[in-house]
Amino acid sequence: MCSSESYLSSLDVQIVDLTVEDIRFPTSLELDGSDAIHPSPDYAACYVVLNTNSGQRGFGITFTLGRGNEIVAHCIDSLRFLVVGCNLKEIFTNMGAWLYKVNNEGQLRWLGPEKGVIGLSVGGIVNALWDLRARLEGKPVWKILVDSTPEQIVSLIDFTYLTDCITEEEAITMLEKYRESVEDREKDIVDNGIATYTTAVGWLGYDDNKIRRLSKQFLSEGFTDFKMKVGSNLQDDIRRLKTIRECIGWENNLMVDANQKWSCGQAIDWMKKLTEFKPLWIEEPTSPDDVIAHKQISEALHPYGIGVATGEACQNRVMFKQFLASGGMQFCQIDSARMSGVNEVLAVLLMAAKYDIPVCPHAGGVGLCEMVQHLQAFYLIRLSSSQKNRWTEWVDHLHWPFTNPAVVKSARYIVPNAPGYSTELKEECKRDYAYPNGKVWKELFNSGKYVDPSLKQKMFPLPHKI
Repeated sequence: MCSSESYLSSLDVQIVDLTVEDIRFPTSLELDGSDAIHPSPDYAACYVVLNTNSGQRGFGITFTLGRGNEIVAHCIDSLRFLVVGCNLKEIFTNMGAWLYKVNNEGQLRWLGPEKGVIGLSVGGIVNALWDLRARLEGKPVWKILVDSTPEQIVSLIDFTYLTDCITEEEAITMLEKYRESVEDREKDIVDNGIATYTTAVGWLGYDDNKIRRLSKQFLSEGFTDFKMKVGSNLQDDIRRLKTIRECIGWENNLMVDANQKWSCGQAIDWMKKLTEFKPLWIEEPTSPDDVIAHKQISEALHPYGIGVATGEACQNRVMFKQFLASGGMQFCQIDSARMSGVNEVLAVLLMAAKYDIPVCPHAGGVGLCEMVQHLQAFYLIRLSSSQKNRWTEWVDHLHWPFTNPAVVKSARYIVPNAPGYSTELKEECKRDYAYPNGKVWKELFNSGKYVDPSLKQKMFPLPHKI
């Protein structure tokens, strides 16, 4: 654990500039990432770089599906006054209080608070702050969190609106619970990795032959847990689930994901027709904000052994509080780029641990696997009662752009050891995939293979400084 003398001693640097870039990948061309409500996404990232007076830099990511990435990028740029000129040590001394001020800025708060574009934007900045801190301390983010005392972790969290669920005193007690076994639990995670499941076989736009080929590939790599997208056409779902069950057998776990497609009653009726395939969970069956509907769906599907998983599009810690306390989720899915980044995720992990609801993070995207492995390592070492039924999503694409990409072997994340949050992009990635003037995008536009109607409208250049 960190001693009080060494805590934050290396962070006495000033942030002197913030830049943000719009980075996109044309995943829609192969229908990678396709689901019932997002048929042709272009996985994209707003890439935040913090520069300091020491020369050290921090790199942060927040994630979108293409169009709209420029909106988040402009929002990040508009938030620069909240971070540029700040001392990093002062931010981390009581980061929960600092985040309260950021999320409740007197005018910007009207656009949120703590959700939507504002939440994504603050998340990108906070993730960059953590990468910067970890580089200055020479540790990966997960290790900083694991080595922190309960009091230090609690100081990172804004408990506003949460104390009816969990207080700071309760959080400290929970973090003390496994303190004596931390070294053994850490060794287990470092030696054996973090369990995964994969969605890469089951995107909605994939045909049956591709499902068979990818199922065979991932089985050979040691995967035993698979997820398939559903929700647009019942007969297609039945056919595709039959196909994947024929490939992976009945001894392996199968999850399904509707990506918010259905109403409450429709979700219940549709899932009852899929019970023969024995799905472990239905993910995002309805609106990600509808706590009551999730509770009703959970109760209706419980007799069939089907749980409800949700959280990847959950806007903030207050929504998570309601899902967890109400029984509306049986599997808690955090997302490393939503809410307010690392700190708000910590609040959710504490609440999930209180209710002993397994955390199974959402990943994939651009940089989500890279970041979420740090969060799950902390959760498993410091908070989780078990490793059973606690998988982290893995999608085997878009890792090459990073200088320290996430690595999975034998269906387990290898815990990173490089300093930082695993979020630094290679220079060639920025050169080729910056939107809309990167090399790859220019070639696609010129060839006629890709048309973006939004480019016909006037766009502000980035960064937009006054």
